[in-house]
Amino acid sequence: MGFKCGIVGLPNVGKSTLFNALTQTASAQAANYPFCTIEPNVGDVAVPEARLFKIAEIAGSKEIIPARMNFVDIAGLVRGASKGEGLGNQFLANIRETDAIIYVLRCFDDDDVTHVEGKIDPLADYETVETELMLADMESLEKRRPSLEKKLKQNDKEAKQTIALIDLALEQLQDGKPARMAEIDPDDAKAWKMLQLLTSKPVLYVANVDEESAQSGNAYSEKVLAHAKAEGAEAVIISAKIEAELALLGEGEREEYLDAIGLTEPGLDRMIASGYALLGLKTYLTCGPKEARAWTFHDGWSAPQCAGVIHGDFERGFIKAETIAYDDFIANGGETGAREAGKARQEGKSYIVQDGDIMNFKFNV
Repeated sequence: MGFKCGIVGLPNVGKSTLFNALTQTASAQAANYPFCTIEPNVGDVAVPEARLFKIAEIAGSKEIIPARMNFVDIAGLVRGASKGEGLGNQFLANIRETDAIIYVLRCFDDDDVTHVEGKIDPLADYETVETELMLADMESLEKRRPSLEKKLKQNDKEAKQTIALIDLALEQLQDGKPARMAEIDPDDAKAWKMLQLLTSKPVLYVANVDEESAQSGNAYSEKVLAHAKAEGAEAVIISAKIEAELALLGEGEREEYLDAIGLTEPGLDRMIASGYALLGLKTYLTCGPKEARAWTFHDGWSAPQCAGVIHGDFERGFIKAETIAYDDFIANGGETGAREAGKARQEGKSYIVQDGDIMNFKFNV
């Protein structure tokens, strides 16, 4: 069950530094966190999950397997990308394949790092990228209309629904707003997703600050955070330089370094966790002597749907789920103690799995 976040921004804003820090961190943690580079610009990164280590310790698990996310370092965009300028076509194609967009915005001054626009303005950078995505969406929608209008003349209900959504999207885009800001009826959600609009994807703003501003941010990052708040989006302050340095250190050295600069955790951990939440994802856990493992599911999924994440047969032949809440598992020293305390539950097909649930599925096929 793979999820892909695209790291997007103008050239020289710190995208690749951030991506390299992600991949180096994952590689350094290979003993606990499986990692692979799928392509030169795609990294498979573990989702930080402290609960996994705690249940593994109690269960005596030999192996720890975290949930994972893909991060894609997408080529720097330039003005005119929607018309194919620079690596525009490749840029847009790569974004289309992602589930969410991470906007990396430059929030630092450095005379040695030239800004493509000649000035430091993170919101202007964002608007440059977003405008290109909006123009690409408008062109894509306008190209679809003629064939749909032919179907509409034949009283095609699906075409009628799609055209209505295209008109809604175009109205939004022509008003200078990304498609994700449109209010969509739940009945139209599937058809809306089928439009594959670049600006309908959820976004996370990353304010890339200088090392001195990593703890509390600066005037540039304040603008980014204010914009994200107004949009109802998430934003994270990160110093890509610090993250790159942390990625090269051992576990103990990382903790000492973080403590010295007044940070409690790496910014990358917060970014990964925010990307996970951005997609409406949750984690359930399984554990035993062989392994402790984190499994990703969508918020609101039922027990059979979550069972299907492990294997389709688990969902098709679902009988029940033995469930222990994480806090109960820890408080009672594991599965046996939780059972004796009456904290192990038998749940059926209608049970909505909660984040941190420790699950054991029963099935028959």
